[in-house]
Amino acid sequence: MSIVKFYRNDPSAPKTTMPARLGANVILTCKGRLLLEKRRDSDTWGLVGGGVKKTEEPIQAIAREIYEELGLRIPQNQFRKLAVYGEPGRLGRIAAFQDGSIWRMVIVLYGLDFPEEPQLRISAESKDLRFFTKEE
Repeated sequence: MSIVKFYRNDPSAPKTTMPARLGANVILTCKGRLLLEKRRDSDTWGLVGGGVKKTEEPIQAIAREIYEELGLRIPQNQFRKLAVYGEPGRLGRIAAFQDGSIWRMVIVLYGLDFPEEPQLRISAESKDLRFFTKEE
């Protein structure tokens, strides 16, 4: 059962009940394939990442999230900052949780290309990890 539903630029998204939340995601590639994680909380495939803690910078958060979700320790200087996504107003990326809290997400996106496929560990937050080709 899903504990969160995500909306992206959807006029039917519910109105937020909480302040905007800062998150960090990463596009992880290897030999032209993209790593996605199947999230346990929403049963959807997505990029690795998560929320930025109050004491962290987004780059610190993505390094922490990669360790927590994949079991990999990656030095912060290996990530490339690609973009910041945070559409203003009610639309944008909205996360509605079962507890009734509804957040607008502002995401800092990073990139990293692995020369060889790393040995990954599936965390309690994930159901599966897989590299996908463009066709998939």
